[in-house]
Amino acid sequence: MKISKLLNKRFLSILLVFSLICFSGSYAEDEPVDIWDIEKKTNQDTPSLIIEEGIESDQTKTIIEKNISTKTINVIDSVSLDTDKVNIIGLYDPEDNGLTMNMWSYSNGDEIKLILKKLNKINLSKDAKEILDIALLTNSYFPEENITEEEFIDFKSTYLINNNDKNLIKLYLIKNANNIYNSKLIEFFLNDYLENADLESACEIFDEIDYFSSDYINKFKIYCLINQNQREEAQLLFDLNKETGFEDEFFEKKFNFLMKYIEKNDGEVSDENILNFHISHRTSEEFTYQPTENSSKFIWKYLASSNLLENVNTVDLEDGEKISLIEKATHDKNYEEEELFELYKRFQFNINQLLNVKDSYKLLQNYEGRALLYQRLILTKDIKELLDLSYKLKESFIKDNIENAFNNKLKEILSNISPEEIPANYSSFYFDNLNVQTLKEKNIKINNKIIHQSKLLKYFEEKYEIEKAEEDLNKLLKSIKKNKDYSVSTKDLILLESLVSDGVRISKKYKNMFNLNQSNIPTDIQLLLNNNEIGMVLLRLVEIIGEDDLENLDSDSLYFMTSILNRLNLDSIRNKLLLEVLPLKI
Repeated sequence: MKISKLLNKRFLSILLVFSLICFSGSYAEDEPVDIWDIEKKTNQDTPSLIIEEGIESDQTKTIIEKNISTKTINVIDSVSLDTDKVNIIGLYDPEDNGLTMNMWSYSNGDEIKLILKKLNKINLSKDAKEILDIALLTNSYFPEENITEEEFIDFKSTYLINNNDKNLIKLYLIKNANNIYNSKLIEFFLNDYLENADLESACEIFDEIDYFSSDYINKFKIYCLINQNQREEAQLLFDLNKETGFEDEFFEKKFNFLMKYIEKNDGEVSDENILNFHISHRTSEEFTYQPTENSSKFIWKYLASSNLLENVNTVDLEDGEKISLIEKATHDKNYEEEELFELYKRFQFNINQLLNVKDSYKLLQNYEGRALLYQRLILTKDIKELLDLSYKLKESFIKDNIENAFNNKLKEILSNISPEEIPANYSSFYFDNLNVQTLKEKNIKINNKIIHQSKLLKYFEEKYEIEKAEEDLNKLLKSIKKNKDYSVSTKDLILLESLVSDGVRISKKYKNMFNLNQSNIPTDIQLLLNNNEIGMVLLRLVEIIGEDDLENLDSDSLYFMTSILNRLNLDSIRNKLLLEVLPLKI
């Protein structure tokens, strides 16, 4: 008989008391035991799991904490937890970048929400993302006005999810293990791994995290325990969930089958979420599922990762709907491009269609026309014709909004053509789609005739002491002063002002060569600086950079940005900016 049938509420109450008395150990006989003592032991060696009971009133919610390895169960009133909320959430130490714990304390939540929503709509450049990463993931106190802790943390979670760096997410979750708002991020972490058919990596998070409040995560935890053959622990956790009001008919039936309480699986398939879908697959010996154009992305991704998609070699060539579906799935990266083009090669065309391809493909269904273009393309040796067919094929994909289905294969075709062989009218098509890999970081070329390209840059690489920088700067200014044709540029001023900000002293006889502190800081940012709203200042810098790389910004923008960073003593961020935009690179 199942254990769950035995654990009714009366039995659980007895178990609570009995477990706590047993846990008291040797001193149980010497002093009375307060079974409602919620003080957590600080030297526990094993992880615990926290589950939030589904009661309507937030003030009456209860959290059950169970230590599986010792079989003890404690009941914790969540109202008590409210008095001990964690008010610092982040990943980086503030001092790593010259920031403080109060970087958000003086900001208005309405303004934070407004600018973050704007940033979420922008395809930020790598440089902008680096600053946003620091702004959102640095340990800090919460803003105190017009924004809740949950809202502020949600922006951090959304940022991590959009970046989809699971290693960073895992590190964040571990470092903020007691964050009561972690559930959204944990669910994403679990789902993303499972969509890629990597259950083992998904379950590993439970070795590090035991503080969450979500029926879905609890179900995932139970399933992980079963998969790891920890059936007793899985049963106890399942029973605890039942006692706190958990109801899920589909999961319960699959649980009973996986625990071998029943011998026959009912064969039900649920695609409500990735966990249900995976369990449907896991519990069926002959699992089949035919996705449609309306199927969720996680369905397609899971089927592709689990090698459950239909083999293109068995697809009926008369089934146009199925072929179009495969094209769309290839665009979404669920089928490999190579598979789609193997499918195209199966079509049978006559010699006239192949010889007159430029007219013939227009008379066919779109997917058939693409198959014809591709077959003629792989037969030709003529460079101009190859480019023309490739162009027409790409245009056909673009017209049907499935252009990503012909990216890698097109690059492969074009890479076999030398740039010298490309006619002028195909040069843009060639270079845009060849997508040559970005060159490795270039070496910095030192030019001591120009201030912002001189060896003073080594100071910002932290290869110079400040005394050495001061000595070299005055020597350089002496040399440049003799050159009456030299004009101090904005980039020169950026370097000079940064050195002075760090304490480098310029000899009086050279100060008339230039005027420092001439940058025009935008009024709204100046107000933020005056109010010590450091986090908001960083967000404004991210907004200014936007989709651009730093090196593509105009000199005036770079000047006021470095002036701001100098005023805030954010040397680490400033140095990265300077080394990105000042040196001449080779």
